Amino acid sequence: MASIARFDLRLDQDDKDLFAQAATLAGTSMAGFVRSAAQEKAQAVIDRESRLTLSQRDFRALSVALEEAFAPNEHLRGALDSVRQTVRRA
Repeated sequence: MASIARFDLRLDQDDKDLFAQAATLAGTSMAGFVRSAAQEKAQAVIDRESRLTLSQRDFRALSVALEEAFAPNEHLRGALDSVRQTVRRA
């Protein structure tokens, strides 16, 4: 059985009335309505903040940088040649 955690929330009367009316229209309790709304909002925030959005220009620059990152430069080619000369595979 999952443990139950408690969360108390103070509301002004206008907010409480608003939530109660919305809960009634949704056919749920006020606690259920607030819990559901908070879960939806929390997931939306997490989804939005977990994503990186790039402009087309930035995406192209990133793509080019990633493609060029795998082309060995002069120093890397020299290091690879040196390793090939000193390391023998069994």
